[in-house]
Amino acid sequence: MDGTDYDAIVIGAGVIGAATALSLAWRGHRVLGLDRLPAAGYGSTSGSCAIVRPFYSTHEGVAMGWECHFYWDDWAGYLDAPDAGALTRYIACGNTVVRCSKNNYLKHILKIMDEVGCPYEEVPPEALRARLPTVSLDSYMPARRPDDPEFGAPNGEAIPGAVFFPTGGYVTDPQRAARDLQEAAERAGAAFRFNAEVAEILRTDGRCAGVRLADGVTLRAPVVVNVAGPHSHKVNVMAGVEEGMNIKTRALRHEVAHVPAPHGLEQSKGGTHFSDADTATYCRPESGDHILIGSEDPDCDPRDWVDPDDFNRDPTEQSRIQVMRLAQRFPDIGIPARVRTVVDLYDVSDDWLPIYDRSDLPGFYMAVGSSGNQFKTAPLVGEMMAHLIEACESGHDHDAEPVDFHLRHVDRTIGMGFCSRRREINPNSSFSVVG
Repeated sequence: MDGTDYDAIVIGAGVIGAATALSLAWRGHRVLGLDRLPAAGYGSTSGSCAIVRPFYSTHEGVAMGWECHFYWDDWAGYLDAPDAGALTRYIACGNTVVRCSKNNYLKHILKIMDEVGCPYEEVPPEALRARLPTVSLDSYMPARRPDDPEFGAPNGEAIPGAVFFPTGGYVTDPQRAARDLQEAAERAGAAFRFNAEVAEILRTDGRCAGVRLADGVTLRAPVVVNVAGPHSHKVNVMAGVEEGMNIKTRALRHEVAHVPAPHGLEQSKGGTHFSDADTATYCRPESGDHILIGSEDPDCDPRDWVDPDDFNRDPTEQSRIQVMRLAQRFPDIGIPARVRTVVDLYDVSDDWLPIYDRSDLPGFYMAVGSSGNQFKTAPLVGEMMAHLIEACESGHDHDAEPVDFHLRHVDRTIGMGFCSRRREINPNSSFSVVG
């Protein structure tokens, strides 16, 4: 295939990469999606908890999270899929978020919700107990490690309830979601090539000109999009664009535990996605009346920054610690002697907020720094990237005048400057997976 020409090459066929390929193909571009792994969604996408939620620390994040509920809620319609039964499913169970001093009792987030118009319901303590009968209303923060003598001891205060966000839930099979997007892109004319590792970003006359693969094959296109997930840093270095980025990315190892659900969180009983900054955990229902438990990255836990090509894929004590922390909130949860665990990577920016932008190399774009919290926005990000690419390739100076994008379901326009590579670190970020 030496010398094959495309309009755009998308590096990475995870959920955001496949969505970007789809949106470009829908706009009539000849698109090639590349991935170093054997199938779409086979990398960090497959390890995602695939939670859909509207609560973020920025106006743009809230608007995008709310908007994406409508994409997932009509997934088959969005993809114009011939067989809706073959697609991943979206369970719109809502999001229940504990109020505590760690998240400023959600005051900042609810102010944004009111400004954006996103619905929510305040849940006082007794109403929370009525919904989740075994929930403890004690406060346990700050989060501690099990070797701390105060681990698991209430701090003498009580949580003041929670907030319920109805336009949220989770996607049952994140890898299948990426495949759904790939298949829709192929129906629109895109091509994909797997087991294809990019070794070089090509340049001609001072702009991007395509890629050279590790097997020596040259693929030419005037536009290349870096959606390489945890490998995004390596691809940006390869393209020589890091110097022009004020916000950069790196790979973070993380673990998610898989255990039987406590009473009230079972999938068969309509369990909710539950976010608890007080115990520094989150969980969501899983099939077979289990739950997935992740960490909200408390200060006491070390951050394991890794080389995405060389990291420990074996579970550690961290997944068991996450179960023990959630057991503070739900004392009836069982803590198995051996915890089933998913080990994977986040692609984390300096402020844990994404970069959806052009670069200093004309024709080279990036959708990176997804931080483990952007799965839900994938279909929207694909459309935003296609819109940005067309604007820049038509001569628009996005750095001087950031491109706007209209969210059609919530009828709101956002400026894409919020996800610029040149932005300052956002002080309102949670600096965690919460975003």
